[in-house]
Amino acid sequence: MVGRLTQKLHQPSRNLYIGKGKLDELIELRDTTKADVIIFDDELSPLQQRNLEEALNVKIIDRVALILDIFAHRAQTHEGKLQVELAQHQYLLPRLAGQWSHLERLGGGIGTRGPGESQLETDRRLINKKIQKLKKQLDDVKKHRMLYRQQRRKSGIPIVALVGYTNSGKSTLLNALSKAGVLAEDKLFATLDPTTRRITLPEKTTFLLSDTVGFIRKLPPVVVSAFRATLEELEEATILLHVVDFSSGSAAEMCEVVEDVFKDLEISNKPVITVLNKIDLLLDPGKKWTENEAITFFENQEIEKEENAVVISAKKGWGLKKLLKKVNEVINNGKPVTTDFGPNNEAL
Repeated sequence: MVGRLTQKLHQPSRNLYIGKGKLDELIELRDTTKADVIIFDDELSPLQQRNLEEALNVKIIDRVALILDIFAHRAQTHEGKLQVELAQHQYLLPRLAGQWSHLERLGGGIGTRGPGESQLETDRRLINKKIQKLKKQLDDVKKHRMLYRQQRRKSGIPIVALVGYTNSGKSTLLNALSKAGVLAEDKLFATLDPTTRRITLPEKTTFLLSDTVGFIRKLPPVVVSAFRATLEELEEATILLHVVDFSSGSAAEMCEVVEDVFKDLEISNKPVITVLNKIDLLLDPGKKWTENEAITFFENQEIEKEENAVVISAKKGWGLKKLLKKVNEVINNGKPVTTDFGPNNEAL
């Protein structure tokens, strides 16, 4: 990033999103930095995006396009790729007009259609056809997933879903608990595709542990819609493990985003265990901490007094026994359990 501008408005400008004075500042910043791409941290209407590109003469990318681009690079499974492609086409469809505006001006006399208009109609027809095809493919995947869910229901095995803000450490925790080998990197949306592993505890309690796509503030509706099938996995969960990056200064705001998604999916009534992750980043780096010392250090914290909150470091493996004990207690409705956990894990 070579520059940044912010503006507070009661509501965005219908034509440009930003005010004319701020547009002049942006043009000056573009010239100073020689920027060839400008990213807006919000969703732009097709009109706003087209007008901004004409005024700034550079590529304009809004928040939705950026997220979809990241998703496209992260998706690994067939379903994930289908979901991203569908979202991309749904995003592009209302923005096609701007792609051919330079050709529309070449149109002839009364009653004729310019080549731009013909191309626009052709592209719309092709994209609508592609969208319908992708939806059918995803419906087939959904049917297969429903059959899989029915089998899981018959088995009676509880499902524990890892949920949380993107980059909170869900995949690292899945790896720590199940040796799953899932990609776990310090980046946004490192894992898009759900991964499920079977975990059996010493008391013979068995459950399925599932990783899910990370959430983010102002998640665009087109993204929520495309990933609805994946998010529906949360509806099948017995317990939600809400993984929080406890080291982040924005942890409270991130929790609110996740809780809002719970409400949207109507799963707020499910048991939730709050997993406060990355506690190692909050400790004095000049001291060599043991697991017991680190956990004890946080025991007197106000949030730790909550009934279903557990502090951990998935990266270092701290607090995992206590977390598994809590999961076992919730699954078994609070029955006493042993604390000597060493999970025996089996990949599905």
